[in-house]
Amino acid sequence: MRYIGIDIGGANTKVASSDEEIKELLYIPLWKDTTLPSALKELAERLDPDGLAVVMTGELADCFADKDEGISFIMDAVNNAFDCEIKYVNNTGYFQDSTLKTRDLAAANWAASARLIGKEVGDCIFVDVGSTTSDIIPIKDGNHLAGHTDFSRLLRSELVYAGTLRTNLAALLKTVELEEGTCRVSSELFATTADAYMLLGDINSELFTCETADGAGKDRIDCMRRLARVVCADLAEISEEDILKIAKDAKETQISMLGEAISTVAEKNGLDIIVSAGLGEFMIEEAAMRLGLDCFSASDKWGAEISKVFPAYAAAKLLESENMN
Repeated sequence: MRYIGIDIGGANTKVASSDEEIKELLYIPLWKDTTLPSALKELAERLDPDGLAVVMTGELADCFADKDEGISFIMDAVNNAFDCEIKYVNNTGYFQDSTLKTRDLAAANWAASARLIGKEVGDCIFVDVGSTTSDIIPIKDGNHLAGHTDFSRLLRSELVYAGTLRTNLAALLKTVELEEGTCRVSSELFATTADAYMLLGDINSELFTCETADGAGKDRIDCMRRLARVVCADLAEISEEDILKIAKDAKETQISMLGEAISTVAEKNGLDIIVSAGLGEFMIEEAAMRLGLDCFSASDKWGAEISKVFPAYAAAKLLESENMN
């Protein structure tokens, strides 16, 4: 039997199988791309699963009037593409009963991950830093203790809206320290965290899956050019050393933000073990070290490719487990 999990986000759609053979990441920005239905049909024909488990976060994309419209669009696209058993995970981490309101499906990909981590690891804080956001989920006795919506999780420091690829550097930085002094930054979308982490060697071109801020390439010079614009400069005005300082400042700010949120969640819930996953495991490990907390990597247990698509993998494993019982 082949069980597949799909995590449909606003920017990325992640796919994984319960046997770990399939792990794919597709860049489909819902707010400007209409290819989700056809992409799902291609996956259905190619993978031919016996069962499909779905989680989503894409309902928040601003092409939808509200979350209900987004959920309906995503469910219609999935249900029209696949003719196998289809189940949706809600914000409790369990499969949604058809009699319950579909709004509980909104932003529930982390809940699937947390339920699997609760079963496999036990009490901990599950931290997943993806392309766009960071989830900080307290888990005790096999269940998550997090808020059920993104809004409630932002209020509780269980969600930090910053990720490894798509975050505008202007959202992280107010000023940077350069050779000529303290410099304010532009609020324009000139560069993203992907440019900073590419330049620092934390990601490679294969992981740089999103589009660039200026539509140009993803090599070192292109990244430097975009980073220079953050302070309204170009490569003729500031040095490579100063550009590296901008990248390092962005990384330091993001790790500090993440560490503050982890510390808040850890103290509130009495937890001292972190399980890391996602593209930004390098940030989580650094934050954990600074806080003096033990950190267990999903990459070490399941492999780096599974870690990057962990919500999809978790959904697939939960469906497999349910059908085997």
